Amino acid sequence: MEIDLLAGFTFLQIAVALIATLAAAYVRGLAGFGMAILLVPVLALALSPVEAVLVANMLGLMIGASEIARWLRESERSAYTIAALVLVATAPGLYVLSLTPVPLARLLIALVALSAFAAMLWPMRASAPPGRAATVTTGLASGLLTGFAGMPGPPVVPFYVRRHIPRATAKASMVLIFTCASFAGIGSGLVMGIVTWRLALLAMALFPVVLVGNWLGARMSGRVGDTTWRAFAAVVLGAAALAALLKLMLQG
Repeated sequence: MEIDLLAGFTFLQIAVALIATLAAAYVRGLAGFGMAILLVPVLALALSPVEAVLVANMLGLMIGASEIARWLRESERSAYTIAALVLVATAPGLYVLSLTPVPLARLLIALVALSAFAAMLWPMRASAPPGRAATVTTGLASGLLTGFAGMPGPPVVPFYVRRHIPRATAKASMVLIFTCASFAGIGSGLVMGIVTWRLALLAMALFPVVLVGNWLGARMSGRVGDTTWRAFAAVVLGAAALAALLKLMLQG
């Protein structure tokens, strides 16, 4: 028999959340992205997809807000445009998620994570920002995925990581967007009435783990070169997506 330990969550759910959060926060600290992409597919196996997305958004907002001054100072101007579009497009994505059957939502979330891995394999491009159309498309797609999968990263990561720009600029731009995306996700959830106190309690319990994992990843980030940085992110994102897909196939 499963025992409730925290706000109705079982021991297994909390254990999965702790392990997934530590690993995802480490990757965030190292690469500047990947926390939601790693965290949501795993959490969605222990919680409902909507709960997983909301918890990931709460954690993303808390850690992003603690570093916001740095990201505002170092980010590229395109990040502001993308962040604004994310705020507009998140609510429709979350509404679609609330209407999607749980098995299908879990499969689609895993596929979104897999797409992030595929994007990392695309060739590098010039340092100049893409045109207005690409920027707008990235922002809208990121917002929809923030609401539906808690993952603003798949459109945003290739927008910055595949360009020859300083890693600090790419990292600051992505984290600024992801922090705004988390804010939009939580705000949309509040308006829709699907944010609960038990999810907020779980997120607060997990936040110290996020701080530890992010700190460890940030320390390691300064010790690796750009090639190793990209390779590590690609391997971890691919492994997480494939693990989520394998789990879904075994359950099916």
